[in-house]
Amino acid sequence: SGSRDEALRDKRAQILSRGLPKQKPIEGVKQVLVVASGKGGVGKSTAAGKTFMQLVVLPLTKEVGLLDADIYGPSIPKMMNLKGNPELTPKNLMRPLKNYGIACMSMGFLIEETAPVVWRGLMVMSAIEKLLRQVDWGQLDYLVVDMPPGTGDVQLSVSQNVPIAGAVIISTPQDIALLDARKGAEMFRKVHVPVLGLVQNMSVFQCPKCKHETHIFGADGVRDLAKSLELDILGDIPLHINIRETCDSGQPVVISQPQSDA
Repeated sequence: SGSRDEALRDKRAQILSRGLPKQKPIEGVKQVLVVASGKGGVGKSTAAGKTFMQLVVLPLTKEVGLLDADIYGPSIPKMMNLKGNPELTPKNLMRPLKNYGIACMSMGFLIEETAPVVWRGLMVMSAIEKLLRQVDWGQLDYLVVDMPPGTGDVQLSVSQNVPIAGAVIISTPQDIALLDARKGAEMFRKVHVPVLGLVQNMSVFQCPKCKHETHIFGADGVRDLAKSLELDILGDIPLHINIRETCDSGQPVVISQPQSDA
């Protein structure tokens, strides 16, 4: 009975392994990093943009690109101050739009700004494949993928089809956000993607008049989560009006105000 059960487990494992896609590198891209969160509205795209800019302003110049994988709610075009449709190469590949020296690709470049994307899962998967594979990325040191919120089809598809160097999890210190951030970290671990660490966003608000600091969403929730998951804290991003204004205007604060506290 024991040997029969073991044989059944081996057979099941073989069948499941045949069903998983083989990871294939993206042509011209050396390293793929993903920025993710369990919950929407925690500033993941803002952090992806900041991560990106910090890669750009490193002492050693790096070629970097940014892929907006949020099909239903693309925000990178506005945050990077980009509009228009990608041109096509002679090989029928889309050319990324560029700003601040960063090559960007998003579903937002392919549809009207106010048009909703009303698609089922298979159509979304097809779109993600095109954004990954049918883009002329050139030669990139890093491609940062701004993931949609959650732990669904897009996250699994990207993780299983592309070799990922690491994932960064973004969360606010609020308990309800931390629950989903934990799920996001555990999901990447299950699909064998190394989690590089957590970023605590909206960590503190400082009154611009009296300079009093208030932890609106809690003080150290992400730090406590990182400790329980045995992960590093990669940084804190304050809740600051300059960050919001510069993101909305398409002039990221690390470029427009590099010496500011924010």
